[in-house]
Amino acid sequence: MVDYKNIGLLVIVAILIIAPLVMFSGHGEDDGYFGGSDDAGGEAIEQNNPGYHVWAQPLWEPPSGEIESLIFCLQTAIGAIIVGYIFGYWHGGNRAKQGKYE
Repeated sequence: MVDYKNIGLLVIVAILIIAPLVMFSGHGEDDGYFGGSDDAGGEAIEQNNPGYHVWAQPLWEPPSGEIESLIFCLQTAIGAIIVGYIFGYWHGGNRAKQGKYE
């Protein structure tokens, strides 16, 4: 009998090993820079509409790229804490319904 759980875990491990190798192989990137959607959108607008003028400005811009990365990491950490709390709450509620907490 085939244990699909182990096969699934092996597939996930293989993906986790192969994905970074493909991402950092440099195919399709000029100098190893991974641009975001904001950069790609801005470049597309400049190419297709050379006379376009930006009508909205950010309220505040971080003083450096490091501060911007720090704020992004803080947002990520806060989101992970919230998602982890929600899943833990659901898991605890299900265990309590099943009577596994004494």
